[in-house]
Amino acid sequence: MTDSHITQGGVGNPVAPEGTRTAADVVTPELVTRLTRGVGGSGTTVSHTPFTGEVLAAALPESTPEDVATAFENARAAQRAWAATPVRRRAAVLLRFHDLLLRRQPEILDLIQLETGKTRLHAQEEVQGVAIVARHYGRKAPAYLRPKGHLGAVPTLTKVTELRQPRGVVGLIAPWNYPLQLSVGDAIPAFVAGNAVVMKPDTETALSALWARELMVEAGLPAGVWQIAIGDGPVVGPAVVERADYVAFTGSTRTGREVAQAAAARLVGCSLELGGKNAMLVLRDADLARAVDGAVRGSFASAGQLCISMERLYVHESIADDFLERFAARTKAMRLGTALAYGAEMGSLVSERQLETVTRHVDEAVSKGATVLAGGRARPDIGPYFYEPTILDGVESPMAVCTEETFGPVVSVYRFRDEDEAVERANATSYGLNASVWTKDSRRGRAIATRLRAGTVNLNESYAAAFGSVASPMGGMGDSGLGRRHGSEGILRFTEPQTVAQQRLMPLGPAFGMTDEKYADFMTRSLRALKALRLR
Repeated sequence: MTDSHITQGGVGNPVAPEGTRTAADVVTPELVTRLTRGVGGSGTTVSHTPFTGEVLAAALPESTPEDVATAFENARAAQRAWAATPVRRRAAVLLRFHDLLLRRQPEILDLIQLETGKTRLHAQEEVQGVAIVARHYGRKAPAYLRPKGHLGAVPTLTKVTELRQPRGVVGLIAPWNYPLQLSVGDAIPAFVAGNAVVMKPDTETALSALWARELMVEAGLPAGVWQIAIGDGPVVGPAVVERADYVAFTGSTRTGREVAQAAAARLVGCSLELGGKNAMLVLRDADLARAVDGAVRGSFASAGQLCISMERLYVHESIADDFLERFAARTKAMRLGTALAYGAEMGSLVSERQLETVTRHVDEAVSKGATVLAGGRARPDIGPYFYEPTILDGVESPMAVCTEETFGPVVSVYRFRDEDEAVERANATSYGLNASVWTKDSRRGRAIATRLRAGTVNLNESYAAAFGSVASPMGGMGDSGLGRRHGSEGILRFTEPQTVAQQRLMPLGPAFGMTDEKYADFMTRSLRALKALRLR
């Protein structure tokens, strides 16, 4: 599918060799039937592969609101026994899933590539991420969830224990861009906390979630604990939110607001990981070779369809020309491809809608005076939704690409004079998801990181260091969301805290013949003594 003029004439990004296996070799009717067994649906729907735009999976079950209601009934029935299972046994399921995932990763790599259009290496990042999450909560969940004793109202007389009870059935709405990482990766802590999950994956990437469910059941999860509902977002999504005891959503800021409003109306909690317009700061003392490599990965991983990827690049004016020359050369040399094998450096956008957004942002910027340093055009010779990795210079605020999330392989570059200016410009957005700082001075880099309004900040890395450090919380500020995944917050969000307080020997009130006045005097002297003893 290569165009000899484009690839051999030296114009445009080169094309990686095509693979020998096709979608039909991987996604067979037998596979679809196996993976969808037990998934309720009154109708059928299909999914497509971005590599060619052709149908990938036919006859996927399509859920109605009534089917979603049935899924919740089944999940609630299964959840009671699952919650009664000791936490260490629940955690052991995650560790077995970890081993199965790594052993059988070629299967899921094929599915992720075919469903999203990303390269095999970018698909493998999802496997890494899910394995890390499974290992972490498989080891740490008992500690996160164990009962905790606290100082009571009256020391020794009041014994207090904090318990963590599962929410019940979690509604999990997962996006298309990271169909393994953002589906099972978020379900894992919900499961080990004792919940059941009703998940709505994107229809176009449902096979990845279905495959992960099959593997989790093989690892020991009761099948009823993980229900999947496939169907149109505006139909199935609200039906999930209407019945869930807690909602975890990853997607656009616009839809996230709707989810938050619907959850609030029912007085149920929610966590939202939404959009970003992430900034990368390259300081004057940065290692240029490493920074260029980081800019390539940070801007073009999964064709830029990553919430935490870099869309704004701020470079100190003293090094900007050198940096941009190297960055443009690397970007122009990136190999684009569709093979179900390692080798390509960037894959396809996921749909015509994403391609239209990218094209509109770039074309508008160019029409208003921006300069294309690399890329800047679609590549239908490779596939219907391919677009070259693109660097734009001279971008200004009236241009949509300056402030709106592109969610594609496009990065805008800006020069700055001093670090205060860079921080101010990086923070000049309603989003606050991820940021990146590049410098040889670790102390200065950390100081700048604390001034950036972003939920995660990476030093001398674009996104993977913070996202992969799953003992620490990950999430957004401002329009980038509510709540956090990973770490203690990532699992405790799926629990209800319960305080059990036991009073011993004497009540918290007049006793042993005390008058009200004597009791009040006794408590006043006791409170002063507790403060003097520095008790908290």
